[in-house]
Amino acid sequence: MKAVVQRVLEASVTVDGQRVSEMGPGLLVLLGVGKGDTDADLAWMVEKLALLRIFEDADGKMNLSLEDTSKQLIVVSQFTLYGDARKGRRPSFIDAMEPVAAKALYERACEALRKRGLTVGTGIFGADMKVALVNDGPVTILLESPPKAAPPI
Repeated sequence: MKAVVQRVLEASVTVDGQRVSEMGPGLLVLLGVGKGDTDADLAWMVEKLALLRIFEDADGKMNLSLEDTSKQLIVVSQFTLYGDARKGRRPSFIDAMEPVAAKALYERACEALRKRGLTVGTGIFGADMKVALVNDGPVTILLESPPKAAPPI
């Protein structure tokens, strides 16, 4: 799994002119699911998102997590994080998980974050979404679940 994590003062997601999620301070997460991602990747990403210390404490140091601050997040599905543009001019998305399985993993990630007591907004999987945000800092972190061990030869 890959994620672009942005600390925001506010964020919203609009689909077909309808606001489907909005929040004040917290995290906006663009989440991509790749071929071969498993429940272990999901668990790693959920824990990392919940406990990533990127909010400032009383001394102005990035020392607090979502769970420490009771902040909220919006998680938006983003298969284009798996776009490979190293060759040619059009990105290839062959490393992205197929949509049915990706949607299931994405939804389980959102539910796992809710089970940790976090307020989780979402976009609509597969929809053309308009995402608005006011980045705070700016603070933007790239996360990728640990690589799987190569099979023995």
